[in-house]
Amino acid sequence: MIPFRFKLSMSALMVASTLALTACDAQVSIDTTDSPHTKKAVTAKDANTFITNTEKELSALYLESSRAEWIYANFITHDTFALSAEVNRKMTETVVRLANEAAKYDELELDYDARRKLDKLKLALTLPAPQDADKTAKLSQIVAELGGLYGKGKYCKEDGSCLSLGDMTSKMATSRDYNELLDLWQGWREISKPMRPLYEQQVALTNEGAKELGYADTGAMWRSKYDMPADDFTTELDRIWGQVKPLYNSLHCHVRAKLGEKYGTDKVPQDQPIPAHLLGNMWAQAWGNIYDVVAPDNADPGYDVTELLAQNNYDELKMVKGAENFFTSMGFDALPETFYERSLFVKPKDRDVQCHASAWNIDSKDDLRIKMCIQRTGEEFSVIHHELGHNFYQRAYNKQPLFYQESANDGFHEAIGDTIALSVTPGYLKEIGLLEQVPDESKDIGLLMKMALDKVAFVPFSLMVDQWRWQVFSGEVTPDNYNKAWWELREKYQGVQAPIARSENDFDPGAKYHVPGNTPYTRYFLAHILQFEFHRSLCEIAGNDKAIHRCSIYNSKEAGDKLNAMLEMGSSRPWQEALETVTGKPQMDATAMLDYFAPLQTYLDKQNEGRNCGW
Repeated sequence: MIPFRFKLSMSALMVASTLALTACDAQVSIDTTDSPHTKKAVTAKDANTFITNTEKELSALYLESSRAEWIYANFITHDTFALSAEVNRKMTETVVRLANEAAKYDELELDYDARRKLDKLKLALTLPAPQDADKTAKLSQIVAELGGLYGKGKYCKEDGSCLSLGDMTSKMATSRDYNELLDLWQGWREISKPMRPLYEQQVALTNEGAKELGYADTGAMWRSKYDMPADDFTTELDRIWGQVKPLYNSLHCHVRAKLGEKYGTDKVPQDQPIPAHLLGNMWAQAWGNIYDVVAPDNADPGYDVTELLAQNNYDELKMVKGAENFFTSMGFDALPETFYERSLFVKPKDRDVQCHASAWNIDSKDDLRIKMCIQRTGEEFSVIHHELGHNFYQRAYNKQPLFYQESANDGFHEAIGDTIALSVTPGYLKEIGLLEQVPDESKDIGLLMKMALDKVAFVPFSLMVDQWRWQVFSGEVTPDNYNKAWWELREKYQGVQAPIARSENDFDPGAKYHVPGNTPYTRYFLAHILQFEFHRSLCEIAGNDKAIHRCSIYNSKEAGDKLNAMLEMGSSRPWQEALETVTGKPQMDATAMLDYFAPLQTYLDKQNEGRNCGW
């Protein structure tokens, strides 16, 4: 998986709108209790007034927050941190208050837009706080403590030397020493042990808040964001995973066999899940770092994009301009001059900045920016295409009310960026003058293997993280078996196991940022499925006659028109309608991923002959 996420400045909370609604005033009303002694009937007119006022309030607050966050990300100081924290506190408190107020109108019959906006407001919170002030304060404290435990986490050895997560990540990517990898894997998981009692308290508090908003628990609330009943959404995810699983199983079988050759079958038994520390990644979520262990023979494509960029005098600005040209070739308008005036492309020498690549729309209109400390590499060239995908999406829906200025669901935004990156093919590189000759198809297996180790290997991990959380929120998984349930799911979905015995003294879920950071993870599963589906459909629209892994939609106005029609919708309609705009079908279909990796599947089937697959 390419480890970047766009930054839609308030995506963790919500975006707001300034559109006044036109719902009929004479709607059904209900009684709602403002105090133990006072009752007030609410009407559709009240709901519309509330929505209009809310949109105005949050629109102003959103702009203030975006600017504060941008300044902090680009000028990291004690004071900019304080400003950022203050505006985020204000935003959180405001959305908590407004979300609870929105619940007062649940029983009213309202027009489509009014109901959708109220639902979005209620669902804007990732962690819904209880209305009790003391409990809200307690929840805020826990969230801060969990974030601090992760952010300050490091592994200190007996000799007094300490390693940051970044240090350990780099070592795990390159080391092939079994014991060193085990030491790093185990060392990082010490930092999450103190999180367990905090996490248990957080679950209880946020479930209380979710129930106050009308949801069974926090997990049900998260799943309710997907324009379908929460239980149906769970079933849909299982259906999609069932489509991908045969390809994943083939990749798993081949990788396990190669690791067995590398480390010995005593350490990597060929009938058991793969030890989690051997896959080149702290969480075994993406396996691209062990490409050298599993690479096909003679798979070198014969070129290096990093070298091609250097030979053609591509500096950071030219790399961005080149990526922008991809979109203008499809008929999109060029980015505004302010994009180049205000974005961060190069790491400054005189101050600390957040180098994590991200895409921003500061004012919900045309103030588009990216923040990157660009390296002149082929990987970064693809990243820029990915980030600009977010920017062009942001601009496409900027005429929507701000409630709808987000992707159709939270998987779409990442999927669009990755869809564009899939078109950075050897054929595309030749078309823009970076590559003289496209390698023949015999070289495709290496490229597909490298991509599958990241894209395909990531799919079950991206599914099981929230499977665990949803079961925790619902009470199916109780605090006394947090860790046991985590590893059961990892074995079930990934065929990966802990390399040493684990117990309930451990809290291994907390070693993954998104758990203590309370970031929903299903969006990444959806993005990995959708990007291939979008790519296949857009290639068909572009008249592609090649295998889809060789297709680029560069220069296709037809594909650009169809893509833009979907992007302009934002989240104004259910995501199924947005999907149908490009693919012709309202249901997700993972067969596009199978089509993309079809040559690799054939290769893996041959390699796996005589092997004992499964776990």
